[in-house]
Amino acid sequence: MTWLFGKGRFIGLALLVLLAGCSSKPITPPPTNMGVLDEYQIGVGDTLRINVWRNEELSSDVPVRPDGKISLPLVGDVTAAGLTARELSTNLTEALTEYIRSPQVTVIVTNASSSDFQRRVRITGAVQSPQSVAYREGMTVLDLVLMAGGTNEFASANKAKLYRKVEGELNVYPIHLDDLIEKGKVETNYPLQPSDIVTVPERAF
Repeated sequence: MTWLFGKGRFIGLALLVLLAGCSSKPITPPPTNMGVLDEYQIGVGDTLRINVWRNEELSSDVPVRPDGKISLPLVGDVTAAGLTARELSTNLTEALTEYIRSPQVTVIVTNASSSDFQRRVRITGAVQSPQSVAYREGMTVLDLVLMAGGTNEFASANKAKLYRKVEGELNVYPIHLDDLIEKGKVETNYPLQPSDIVTVPERAF
């Protein structure tokens, strides 16, 4: 009888150790690129310098219109928004081959006014003041939460999420805000990068 009791206690202790190991599973932080965006994409409102080598009459400074296009002599309207300078240069080179021999086109973004929206971070959901703010080097999840005034009384803070695009795919990472704010557990105080979105869900009542 004593042996059985001792064996049962041993099994119980083993289960407790196993459960403790499961509950302390390490959190894998999201990959970062140190806040550097991929190659800049032209946006509405940007100003571009188009240089066509040895053809000054075709070279000009042009704005990207609200429809995302620019206008150039000979080729007319060309889509620019959503393209990189390199991609637009390739498209213009192809378009101009119908009119001039071996065109060489370079595109320079001289006023990247749309970049502000490409370099923002956002927080939504059960916070005091949802925010869309300009990214700054060194920002973390906690910085963004504090800028939003903290969570509100309806928040399920330990179920918050970070949404980040990684190599073109949207990935989701857990944020344990209660543990971070109340217990000082910083494992999910991730460094932010441009275009990150933090969401804080409400509790189920």
